[in-house]
Amino acid sequence: MNSPINLLFVCSRNQWRSPTAEAIWRRRPGFNARSAGTSPNARKTIGAADIRWADVIFVMERKHLHRLQADYARLLEHKPLYCLDIPDDFRYMDPELMELLEDTVASYLNT
Repeated sequence: MNSPINLLFVCSRNQWRSPTAEAIWRRRPGFNARSAGTSPNARKTIGAADIRWADVIFVMERKHLHRLQADYARLLEHKPLYCLDIPDDFRYMDPELMELLEDTVASYLNT
């Protein structure tokens, strides 16, 4: 039996985009999902333990990618890290955001 794949979703304040992605992918068989934010004001701020836990990391924007690379370069050396290029234009569980997240994340995971 295969272990579930741990997916980490990252945005700025962990308020709308990454929690939506977590909610969608947590329900999928074969995946565990968490979310965090890069801002000190995030609902849940990302830490080294999150990076170590993740098998695959998805960030919403390039600025999140750069922040992770600056703060966690060593931990990211052998981790797949993808930028979804999803702007901060959506509310939590917005149907358009949900569709974007399902399609883009699935394309990286080959599901």
